[in-house]
Amino acid sequence: MKLPILCTSLFVTVLAAEASAATITKSADLSGANESPANASPGTGFASVVLDTTAHTLQVDVSFSGLIGTTTASHIHCCVAVPGAGNAGVATQVPTFGGFPLGVTSGTYSHFFDLTLAGSWNPAFITAHGGTPAGAEAFLATGLAAGEAYLNIHTNVFPGGEIRGFLVPEPATFGLVGASLAGLLIALRRRSAQRP
Repeated sequence: MKLPILCTSLFVTVLAAEASAATITKSADLSGANESPANASPGTGFASVVLDTTAHTLQVDVSFSGLIGTTTASHIHCCVAVPGAGNAGVATQVPTFGGFPLGVTSGTYSHFFDLTLAGSWNPAFITAHGGTPAGAEAFLATGLAAGEAYLNIHTNVFPGGEIRGFLVPEPATFGLVGASLAGLLIALRRRSAQRP
């Protein structure tokens, strides 16, 4: 089997395993350049999201600083038509995550959501996806796995969102893929060296 075919197979296998895993871990670098439309905000941030489809929980951790405006809301949007681009409706609580720091230009946030509770969701998102929290969770899990969800922070200067980032696999996931590919390459070289 050719190396490119093996590499592609391994990459697809890792992504498929993540999509079907009980825990989906994603992160995002937040910036004004990532907004749609992009803006010149000097604000930056980082978000980490862990969705556990067995426990039906969502852990959201966010840190941000340097915003031009003061915070008015933050939430996860899902699902865009093209991964990494465009806009989507709000999936999680509206008008903002419960307990998110409002009226500030920097801060941190950490919250654990029970996804079986309707209050963890935007009611319109539940209605659009089966009318139950379980349907909303299934749709969000699929969107997260496909790179079709993003987290953003809205401010009084940028009501549509000052900084955002698409939720993508944690860097450790890419490291795992890289290590697997390196191991595969070593095995193929040893195999080739043993041939007469």
